[in-house]
Amino acid sequence: MNEQDINTSTVEMKAGEMLKNARTTGRRKREIATISKLLCIREEFLTALEECNYRVIPEDVYILGFARSYAVELGLDPDEVILKLKQELGLIKNEHKDHKEDTELKTKVKCDASKTNVKFTKESLLNWAKIVIQYVKKYWKWFLGGFLALMAIIVLLVVILSSGKNSDEANKAEVDVAKETVTETVNPEPDFRYPIHEKFDVKNSKEARVVLQAEKESWVKIEDARGSSVFSRVLIPGDVYYLPAGDKFKATFGNVGAIDVWVDGKLIKKLGPANTKKTGISMAPDALKSVGFAE
Repeated sequence: MNEQDINTSTVEMKAGEMLKNARTTGRRKREIATISKLLCIREEFLTALEECNYRVIPEDVYILGFARSYAVELGLDPDEVILKLKQELGLIKNEHKDHKEDTELKTKVKCDASKTNVKFTKESLLNWAKIVIQYVKKYWKWFLGGFLALMAIIVLLVVILSSGKNSDEANKAEVDVAKETVTETVNPEPDFRYPIHEKFDVKNSKEARVVLQAEKESWVKIEDARGSSVFSRVLIPGDVYYLPAGDKFKATFGNVGAIDVWVDGKLIKKLGPANTKKTGISMAPDALKSVGFAE
């Protein structure tokens, strides 16, 4: 089988078929049980992925997370697998279908535009110019009044903006003081226990009171007060995530014992045993401190 045949068969495969094919063919065949222990993902979930029986896994976010980790472990392109999987789950539309519909729409618009094309002659333009001139001569007082009113509005806006500029300059000093205060309260970077592999949401690092680092692989999901997901992915050993400032966030950990939690630069005790899933954990700094600091 040449490379062209392999690429064609891969395109026609479903995401689960690609995973199973990668695991069971080639020089390095592997058992699901071995990969399950390595990824800390239950065997039935990996089997469900290979058999395209995705609804055995409770949520789409877990389906996509497990599939990405599985694809990486098997040496597949995780983005290609996730794209196929999203199409199968109905999370995105088929790109080929969208392109076809877009082409048809552009063709229709082009045809409609050609039907409504209007040709202007020199004579018609002169007639329109005469009509406009006559209209202006007849109602010149209205045009003059409108022009004067517009000029008055412009002058008034200039005066208002000029007075507002002085007040803005007066408040600038207060803003600078506030910025300096924020700078002084920047939280220190934790003394992480493991070498850093990758950092996520580094934009939050200066104000983040809560920082996570993965000791082992674990799925992590952070939700705000409305239940909307602000972060969701599988962290591998060494990965660091900076939580946004605030005390309204809750977390779900696929392997709670594999996550180090740092609050205000100090490591707290584990939130649960290894290989245990926990949901709805409050990530408020004060609540986390009540767990106690690690020795």
